[in-house]
Amino acid sequence: MTDFRFGRSQVIPPVIKNLIIVNVIVFLIQWTFENRGSFSMDNFFALHDIRSTYFKPHQIITYMFLHGGFWHIFWNMLILWMFGSILENYWGPKRFLIFYIVCGIGAALLHLLVIYRELTPVWDSLNTYSLHDQEVLRFHPKSDLNTPTLGASGAIFGCMVAFGLLFPNSLIYIYALIPVKAKWAVLAYVLYELFLGVQNNAGDNVAHWAHLGGGLVGLILVFYWRKTDRKNFY
Repeated sequence: MTDFRFGRSQVIPPVIKNLIIVNVIVFLIQWTFENRGSFSMDNFFALHDIRSTYFKPHQIITYMFLHGGFWHIFWNMLILWMFGSILENYWGPKRFLIFYIVCGIGAALLHLLVIYRELTPVWDSLNTYSLHDQEVLRFHPKSDLNTPTLGASGAIFGCMVAFGLLFPNSLIYIYALIPVKAKWAVLAYVLYELFLGVQNNAGDNVAHWAHLGGGLVGLILVFYWRKTDRKNFY
């Protein structure tokens, strides 16, 4: 498929508009509580290792509506609008919302698997501490055992992969200057994320495997829908 056409397209379709509004509202609430120090939304709503004191099942969804700072939410919402608006106009609101949420959940699940493996030595070493120190480490929000993961990047990465698959020859302008076909831009970004995820450099606080998890789920959904709904999908 080299081009796309759809009727009644909207610059900011309804699901994208509401996702942006919800993310901004949640970010403002985060900022309010953070400055007052009365309640930590990260501890309750961000994604934690399943062995963490702060882990709750709902975090698999809620984490994707939290962000770590202004530029984090700014770039996420901009990229969501760039790719998501085209997908929503093409698929319709219901299918796009399902796609977005499922990609975000997939990103969370892969991330949980990866950090379970990565943090196992840390949890194993906990027994070498005194009971008092163990309790401190288990409940301290800054402990490595309780590092939160937050952001819409995993779901958005799924949108990018879907865009690259559906509209492979559409041009993406890197830094608003360099035109690159979507299929090559997305592939390069996937390989870059895979490289950084395998490297696992100390001090890198980006959840690369969450991005890849969202992209993988996006890939599966696009191929599944193409196979089962070919008449309406293309």
